[in-house]
Amino acid sequence: PGQGRRRWLTGSHLPHTARMRRAAVTIDPAEVGFTAIRAQGAGGQNVNKVSNAVHLRFDVAASSLPDAVKARLLARGDRRLSGAGVIVIKAQGSRSLEQNKAEAMARLQALVDAAAHVPLARKPTRPTRASRQRRLEGKAARAQIKQMRGRVREP
Repeated sequence: PGQGRRRWLTGSHLPHTARMRRAAVTIDPAEVGFTAIRAQGAGGQNVNKVSNAVHLRFDVAASSLPDAVKARLLARGDRRLSGAGVIVIKAQGSRSLEQNKAEAMARLQALVDAAAHVPLARKPTRPTRASRQRRLEGKAARAQIKQMRGRVREP
């Protein structure tokens, strides 16, 4: 029962060229900057005195990403992208600084992976002769029904 979904996730049902459209893009950890900050919300004394949340900063223009991926990242219009072309991601879901760093890196990787995906070009198609015929027959039938709504004329 779950075989179709599994094939869909791997992309094995797609032609080879379509599967190759998504290239694996890795992020160099040296290009990523982290700043430890205090987390928001409830948490009592721990949240007030310990800086466990993380701000991740990634300068897209200065990175070693391919130019096409950089262009798609900058064109996305994401609110996490500053005017200077720096992606800022805040992670504060965990009480551990290391887990928050890992979560922020995973979110950045997901963002870059989405930008690495090249959308396939749409192939324009034309309606078939049978579908055009059905459309015209339907229009004629509706026109006939509307014509019969008029005043009844006596001979």
